[in-house]
Amino acid sequence: MPNIEQLCKEPNFLINVFETMRDGLMIVDKDGNIIFFNRSAERITGYRKEEVIGHQCTILDSDTCVMLTDEGRKMDCGIFKTGAPIKNKKCRIRASDGRAVYLLKNATILKDEKGEMIGAVESMTDITSLYMKEMELEELKHELRQEYWFMGLLGKSEPMQYLFEQIRNAAGSEAPVLVYGESGTGKNLVAQAIHSLSRRKDGPFVALNCGSLNDYLLESELFGHKKGSFTGATSDRMGRFEAAHNGSIFLDEIGDMPKVMQVKLLRVLEEKVVERVGDHRPVPVNVRLISATNKDLNSLVNSEVFREDLLYRINSILIKVPPLRERAEDIPVITFHYLKKISHINNKDIRRISPDALDIITNYRWPGNVRQLINTIEHCAITCKGDTVEVSDLPEYVFHEKKVEGNDKSTDRDQLLSALSQHKGNRTLTAKHLGISRVTLWKRLKELGIE
Repeated sequence: MPNIEQLCKEPNFLINVFETMRDGLMIVDKDGNIIFFNRSAERITGYRKEEVIGHQCTILDSDTCVMLTDEGRKMDCGIFKTGAPIKNKKCRIRASDGRAVYLLKNATILKDEKGEMIGAVESMTDITSLYMKEMELEELKHELRQEYWFMGLLGKSEPMQYLFEQIRNAAGSEAPVLVYGESGTGKNLVAQAIHSLSRRKDGPFVALNCGSLNDYLLESELFGHKKGSFTGATSDRMGRFEAAHNGSIFLDEIGDMPKVMQVKLLRVLEEKVVERVGDHRPVPVNVRLISATNKDLNSLVNSEVFREDLLYRINSILIKVPPLRERAEDIPVITFHYLKKISHINNKDIRRISPDALDIITNYRWPGNVRQLINTIEHCAITCKGDTVEVSDLPEYVFHEKKVEGNDKSTDRDQLLSALSQHKGNRTLTAKHLGISRVTLWKRLKELGIE
């Protein structure tokens, strides 16, 4: 039986290898005439090899190597001019039926034994489906920007329109801003929007979470340190304030900042200079402060956890980000946007969400706000088996806060009948929808005489 070395010596061995390749392969001579076209190239372009071999590669009408002249299409291939290989270059060709095909191509020069250029070999990977998905996402973003999109924030509700107006007003000022809102509402997006719309937009935007570090590390992160100032300080380091010079610094969860650091921050804000740890040389800084918190800072002041003078210094402009439960009309907009985006990322063709599932999502209180909603949509994208998200695809927790309220049995009866009808008599889904167990549902149905 022949071994691999013997097979390699067979006259048609390489041709057979080329024909089994998944990517298209084309070989042209130095004049651009096609002399080889494998099966994958036929599949990708729609041309049979008999239609292209002996013809100029301009037959493929590539947007990167064909030039239109008064005399028609002319070859304008850079690889024959420079001799440099082409690596992962995106291009568009025209298939035999006229449709556009988007490729990722690689090409290299072929030389004879004397080193003379005799042609080129080109591989082509069809990325049309990926390109179309990217286009769909861009179209989606464009549609959202026209109607519901504002600097990364989604919403058409009155609370969000008011928030957008507050952001625009804050962006026109240099005063410190305090962004208040529950976790997951998008306080960081609000801060970035203020910076991006302000006169400092061309300067840096530097962010730091104040609750994630202890006193020593937080001081070093904010103000920098000198080499040898503490164990582990092996070199000089610039702090976040210096890095944000002529821009904006965003201090997230400022309510968690240790009190000793509050004093040092107040001094920096008042004197507009910082001193690195281990160095007493003042460094001037010009920054716009944007802070955020999910805590009631006035209560923290009353309990002497937060300095009152610092609070007055950071909240010249106070912006409250509404929780998702106060803008339920935005939930479908956010849901459809992220459902389409996440399904593309996960290479799934999820096109819609059922009315029942959307009703449950819209009526849930969302204690984790937009962040939790996005996580829920990611869960649905994983569990969904078809092109529609159903109630059964929703995570368990979205059913827990919707409970039967009141003691009036006629009201309970109406609610139960409505829920049963909505879920076509499915008691498991009805119990989930009402936030009760199947046993509890069975007992209530028995009490009310509902078959």
